[in-house]
Amino acid sequence: MSSQARPANAGGINHIKGNPRVFTYVVLILCCVYFLMPVWWLLMASTKTNSGLFNGAHGSMWFDSTIAFFSNLKQLGTYQDGIYWRWIVNSFLYALVGGLGATIISVMAGYGFAKFAFHGKKTYFNIVLGALMIPATALVIPTFLLMSKINMTDTYWAVLLPVLLNPFRVYLMRIYCSESLPDEMIEAARVDGAGEFRTFVQVSLPIMTPAITTVLLLSVVGAWNNFFLPSVVLTNPNLFPVTVGLSQWQVRSSAGSASEQIWNLLTSGAFVSVIPMVIAFIFLQRYWVGGLTAGSVKS
Repeated sequence: MSSQARPANAGGINHIKGNPRVFTYVVLILCCVYFLMPVWWLLMASTKTNSGLFNGAHGSMWFDSTIAFFSNLKQLGTYQDGIYWRWIVNSFLYALVGGLGATIISVMAGYGFAKFAFHGKKTYFNIVLGALMIPATALVIPTFLLMSKINMTDTYWAVLLPVLLNPFRVYLMRIYCSESLPDEMIEAARVDGAGEFRTFVQVSLPIMTPAITTVLLLSVVGAWNNFFLPSVVLTNPNLFPVTVGLSQWQVRSSAGSASEQIWNLLTSGAFVSVIPMVIAFIFLQRYWVGGLTAGSVKS
């Protein structure tokens, strides 16, 4: 073989080596397609009639000849006396109250573990770490039995109270406060005469913004998507979140007669239930990214 010979694809390899961003872009595009395909399918399905979902002329990944999105929304408002919108309101309640409450508790607990010295601190934090090893689903049945003992099943509190405590988010806040919140800054505020509450609000909270936003997103999304706990502790359909309500419709469609086939309402309801979380992430993202990059600029 001549010394001038080289593999036919050597030019392509050298081109990729010389342009490492090309490979990165290709991977990112593939990841975007992979994650967006289910969303696209749900969008297409929400625009179809009940028969169009199974017998559509253009397949499941494109619009049908009849766009039924708005008629599906109208049916959502009338089916079972419009209980779907009651489920949406319940989900907002569980997400906002539960998410905000869980965030407040996690922030205060993590800050306390990171910046205060008290008797039994190490033991209590080890208990928090141990709780991380317990799956949340394993606690649902004990939670149900506890709620039964205090006559709190089938109430809003049966769903709200358990979601307020989350060991992982406490651990996350503790690690962030330990690594990103200088003790010298807190001590300087105390020397200047600021009380603990004022120091926490005016000095610590601004620095904790990215971690707080992360915990808030996790808490709100977790409460919105909560399914197993509400399905166990609730029996009144008027208290269901949208996740449990749609599962009931799925069971009805799978086992019911022809008049109970409401797959079009399932897909439309599922699509509508995704929109609030997308909006929440879009609005909170700037606080998240802004907080993460706030300390990256050197003076």
